[in-house]
Amino acid sequence: MAPNPLHIGVALDGAGWHPAAWRAPNSRPTELFAAGYWTDLVATAQRGLLDFVSIEDSLAIPARRHAPSDDITDRVGARIDAHLIAARVAPVTRHIGLIPTVTTTHTEPFHVSKAIATLDYTSLGRAGWQVRVSGTAEEAAHFGRRELRDLTGAELAQAHASGAFPRHVHDLFDEAVDAVEVVRRLWDSWEDGAEIRDVAARRFIDRDKLHYVDFEGRFFSVRGPSITPRPPQGQPVVTALAHAPLIYEFAARTADVVFVTPTLESGPGPIVDQVAAAAARVERDGEPLRIYADIVVFLDTDEASGPRRLARLNELAGHEFSSDAAIFAGSADDLADLLGAWSERGIDGFRLRPGAAVDDLASIADRLVPALQSRGAFRTGYPEGSLRSLLGLSATVPNRYATA
Repeated sequence: MAPNPLHIGVALDGAGWHPAAWRAPNSRPTELFAAGYWTDLVATAQRGLLDFVSIEDSLAIPARRHAPSDDITDRVGARIDAHLIAARVAPVTRHIGLIPTVTTTHTEPFHVSKAIATLDYTSLGRAGWQVRVSGTAEEAAHFGRRELRDLTGAELAQAHASGAFPRHVHDLFDEAVDAVEVVRRLWDSWEDGAEIRDVAARRFIDRDKLHYVDFEGRFFSVRGPSITPRPPQGQPVVTALAHAPLIYEFAARTADVVFVTPTLESGPGPIVDQVAAAAARVERDGEPLRIYADIVVFLDTDEASGPRRLARLNELAGHEFSSDAAIFAGSADDLADLLGAWSERGIDGFRLRPGAAVDDLASIADRLVPALQSRGAFRTGYPEGSLRSLLGLSATVPNRYATA
C-alpha cells in the first residue's frame, strides 16, 4: 500500500448525474423511489471499499440549470429525502460513511442537529452532513416565510467572472455559517458520559453534564441543550460543495471537507491555492480543511466505451451534457492515472459522480478500485472505526463545554 492511499467517495443523485441516465438500458427508473434501489447502490459502493456516499438533495425539482422546473418533462422531476435515505441504508451497511445533503436556508438548526446525531447513532459513527444553501425564489415559495430573488443574468455573469455576489447571497451564507455553528454547539451540549442510567438511584442523566448553548445571532436564537445525546463521533463530518471564494470561505469557517470542481484543463492547482487563501482570510485554526475534487465519470463497460456511453446519453437528452465539475469519459486505468496525478497536486481525496448510477458505480467498484489497488494506491479492506477516522480526521473531538 502506498504511504498515502487515496480517499474516494461517490455522490449519488437519482438515476445518475446525466439528465438522461434514467433512460440508460441498465437503469431502474421504476425503482428510483424504492428503498431497495438505494440499498443496492450503497452496497455496491461498500463492495468497492469506498470512503463514503453522499446523497444529493434539494428543495427544488431537478431541472436544467436556470430553466423553469415546470417546463422539464424529459428528466426525473422528483426527489426523495436524502437524510431519510441515509437512515434507511444505515442499518444494512457497516463501514461506509453516509453523508446526506440537508439545507440550512429553510430548516431549523435544532432539527438538523437532532437528525444528523440520530443518523450517527443508527450508523454507529458513520454520519456526515453536506450543508446546502437554498437560494432560489422557487424554493422559498414552498415555505412562504420569506422572499428570495433569483440572480439576474448580469449578476450570474459577474459572479462567474469575478466571484463577486450580491449582498443577499452573502446573507444566505452568513446565515448558513450561523446554522452550522448552532448545530455543532448542540452536538456538544451533552458531555460524554452525561447518561448515567442508574436505575437504583433513579438517575438517567447527570444534569451537570448538559449545557445551554445560548446562541444569539442575526438569524437564530437557540438556548439548547439538545434533546439528543452527543453523537458517537462527537462531531459528525461536515462537508460543503464550493465553487467560488465566498463559498470557500464558508467551507473554511464551518466544514471538515470541501468538495471543489477543478477543470481537466487547469487541474486542481488554482483551486487548491484559492481554498488555502480563503482559510487564511477567515483565520481557520485546528485541523486543515480537507479538499476533495468532484469528477463526473462515464467509465468503460463490457458493452461500450465511456465516450460512447456519454454520446449515447447526450443523444437521448437532445443536448450535450455540461456540469460544474470536470467530466471524465474513458477507462478505469486512465481515471486512476488522473486521480494519482491530482493527488500529488494538493487534492486530499475525490468524490466521483456516476454519470449513470447503476453502470458507473459498478465500474468504480469493479474496475477503478482494482486498478488503484494494483498500484498500491487504495485500501484492500476497511479499517475499524468511525467515518472521521476513515477520512483521516481526528477521531476524538474535544467537547467545548466539557468540565475538567
